[in-house]
Amino acid sequence: MRGPSMAPALRNEDVVLVRWGAKPKPGQVVLVTWASRPGQLSVKRASHEVDGGWHVVGDNPYASTDSEHLGPAEVLGVVKARLWPRPGFRL
Repeated sequence: MRGPSMAPALRNEDVVLVRWGAKPKPGQVVLVTWASRPGQLSVKRASHEVDGGWHVVGDNPYASTDSEHLGPAEVLGVVKARLWPRPGFRL
């Protein structure tokens, strides 16, 4: 993780475990990419499905660039746990 967009659930430099290809459910933390930013991976919270992908948001509305700005995201996988520095499964 890089940046404050998912605080307080996840913080800068947290290491997460991602289940690649897992189908997300609303409310889950997911790994995404956007067509407008190829090559950039982001961790956000799935909100709902929309035409062309998922509407995703950051937990920190004051420090997040998300679907409000970039449109639908492609979900690559579901974050299953925080591994470092504070292991945890409730995200």
